[in-house]
Amino acid sequence: MAEQLILDLPVRQALGREAFFVSPSNAIALATLDAVDGWPSGKLVLVGPKGAGKTHMAHVWAAEHQAVIVAAAELETADIPALAARRFVVVEDADRLSELPDGKPAQDALFHLHNLTLAEGGRLLVTAQRAPNHWRLDLPDLASRMQGTTVAKIDPPDDMLLTAMLVKQFEDRQIAVPETLIPWLVKRMERSAAAARDIVERLDSEALRLGKPISRSLAGQIFAGDPDQ
Repeated sequence: MAEQLILDLPVRQALGREAFFVSPSNAIALATLDAVDGWPSGKLVLVGPKGAGKTHMAHVWAAEHQAVIVAAAELETADIPALAARRFVVVEDADRLSELPDGKPAQDALFHLHNLTLAEGGRLLVTAQRAPNHWRLDLPDLASRMQGTTVAKIDPPDDMLLTAMLVKQFEDRQIAVPETLIPWLVKRMERSAAAARDIVERLDSEALRLGKPISRSLAGQIFAGDPDQ
């Protein structure tokens, strides 16, 4: 069969609460996130490995509280008083501030956003891959405030969560797969959400290229050709 032209079709990513799967690896973090009135000093740091669901959880929380979301790296040019006036604020990837060529302006901005938001009686949610004591911040006042913030930790995904992640990735791409495929993948894949995305993307691309449906046979070919497996 002739190889098909691969079309770069849009992926419809679902980020609502109904699309978020709760498992033992994230249940405590989600419960802490939901108990917003009990956050000490009105702030929380949500920590977890890349692709563990931090952005999804942050978007769920933001939608339910009409919060504004801003990347930490964009704080330098942001209108900090306007953000704080929203009272519910999400700052994503705060641990990447130390990776910026000149991260001090953005750190200064986060320091002021922290103080202004809490002064307004608001809530500040910060996401990161690492706990605040590993952020290597240059601004001592910001470091002390972040290290004094309650941390909710998402653990690496368990089998239940990996299964849900794969199902969601296929659904986002509007792809139907055999029921036996996902348990087969879960037993063989790296235990991360990033791996789930990569596997689904590779299966989708290869199926389109070959003009075949996604199957265990196709997945086996991909795993057999992966030196890391």
